[in-house]
Amino acid sequence: MQGVLTGFAVIAVVIGVGYVLGLRGHLGPQGREVLTKLAFHVASPALLFTTLATADLSVVFSARLLVTALSTLAVAGAFVAVGVVRGWGVGRTTIGALCSGYVNSGNLGIPIAVYVLGDASLVAPVLLFQLVLVTPVAVTILDLSSGGGAKGPLWRRLLTPLRNPIALGSLAGVAVAASGLEVPDAVMDPVTLIGNMSVPAVLLAFGIGLCGSTMPLRGVERRPVLLAVALKAVGQPAVAWALASGVFGLRGSQLLDVVVTSALPAAQNLYTYASTYGVGERLARDAILVSTVVSVPVLVGVATVLG
Repeated sequence: MQGVLTGFAVIAVVIGVGYVLGLRGHLGPQGREVLTKLAFHVASPALLFTTLATADLSVVFSARLLVTALSTLAVAGAFVAVGVVRGWGVGRTTIGALCSGYVNSGNLGIPIAVYVLGDASLVAPVLLFQLVLVTPVAVTILDLSSGGGAKGPLWRRLLTPLRNPIALGSLAGVAVAASGLEVPDAVMDPVTLIGNMSVPAVLLAFGIGLCGSTMPLRGVERRPVLLAVALKAVGQPAVAWALASGVFGLRGSQLLDVVVTSALPAAQNLYTYASTYGVGERLARDAILVSTVVSVPVLVGVATVLG
């Protein structure tokens, strides 16, 4: 329980600092936009590269990864199905699907893995799955649906991931890890330093975005937000538990690991994607905020029952 509260406290403090910055206008009217662009185009690609370049790719073949992948696809697919029926649009539906199944595996998942599960590496399968597969696919869809993708022949459009900084950083990191190359410190150290700006920049931008905003769960985004939060906070951990225990036969600590990681709230960097492409910003902001609040009792309950 201490790990859950510690992880959330760290996030809340940094978001609070961002809120104060926005309230007082210290970064000017373009502060949130600058932080968002910094995170998306520079810091986050650097963080993804350094994280994946030194990762153990053998976790790709673990049962935990299969549970993570299937549970993510299940809840994201459910949101997409509703989005298609309701006519919410490709970009907006993509953001909602991400908010339904893309967990905060980095700045919240790592401390919770340390304090609750006792091993930071246990969050690696979901982290790799999201960075290597989900992120490049999602940003490519957002690129193409927003008109920012390549025009012309199909082969040029298929190369869209190679023009996106988030996808490029992820793919470059995987290539280094797979090849076994050791990046010289003279190269890795400055990239690491730049990557360390990613999480604070995302959280500060999120906090600034809250300044002057209306209360969540109001307006036209109320139903998409409620759906995304329900799928994220309840649906994904429930599906993960059913798959892990009923299909893969996981028990004890292994079962706890996958359910806890699936119960993590929506990641803050989803707001960066929504802001960058100018679609579903309110949906992302409210879904992240509400799922973060709701996930506290859910994670405490999971840790108590399965721990």
